[in-house]
Amino acid sequence: MKEIRSIDVARVAIRMAMSRREDEALLKEEYGKEGIKVAAVDYGGEYINSISKIIERAVVAAKREGVVEDNHVGEGAVAGATHEAIMQIKDKAMGLNIGGKIGIAFYGEHLCVCAFFAVGMLNLNEVAIGLGHRSLKY
Repeated sequence: MKEIRSIDVARVAIRMAMSRREDEALLKEEYGKEGIKVAAVDYGGEYINSISKIIERAVVAAKREGVVEDNHVGEGAVAGATHEAIMQIKDKAMGLNIGGKIGIAFYGEHLCVCAFFAVGMLNLNEVAIGLGHRSLKY
């Protein structure tokens, strides 16, 4: 069995963020066989006003799906990685609307969060992706 590294966990988070809602259960089962815990959550709204809600939804999803434990260590790791991912798209998103998905993956001591969003107004959208990583050992 090959070693799963942080870059591999990041790929899983990206795949979860890019997946369709109907594929999430299948991906969760597939990654679960490898010991990788995953979650995903959709979100949309005006970028600046949405930051805290996106972080909150990511934390809730990670706890609900058992990706992290229900304590300040797990919550803080998800919140920090989500914030990092969201901040990476700020140059494109400032003052505009975003819509898309957050993908979360955890294995060993690697927690990765991917923010995959369409950014824009009306039907004039750009695509942006951000990725955050935290080391988390229970």
